[in-house]
Amino acid sequence: MKKNKKFTKMTAAELAEATREFDKEHTGPGLPGKPLNARDRSIHRKAKMGRPVIGAGAERLTVTVERGLLKEAKAFAKRNKMKRSELVAAGLRLVMKQKAPTTKAG
Repeated sequence: MKKNKKFTKMTAAELAEATREFDKEHTGPGLPGKPLNARDRSIHRKAKMGRPVIGAGAERLTVTVERGLLKEAKAFAKRNKMKRSELVAAGLRLVMKQKAPTTKAG
């Protein structure tokens, strides 16, 4: 079998042979047959999963939104390359800014 033969050009037998290593079950960290070194173990321990913390972090909410409005909001967010949560946050900030009490000098 040619060393750099494309998978799409291989026969079923050639494909089975080329991918045999992936049939073995692998448990544990790191690459199969290669344990993590001290530096990689340290990086792995420090890795944090999930969204990065912005500001004081985030809190999950359950809100009810009229279906038509939600559909419009999703389309708007997509057109503007925003996440829905970013759109909601921007909307909250805008309303709070507009409704903020004005102070009178005096």
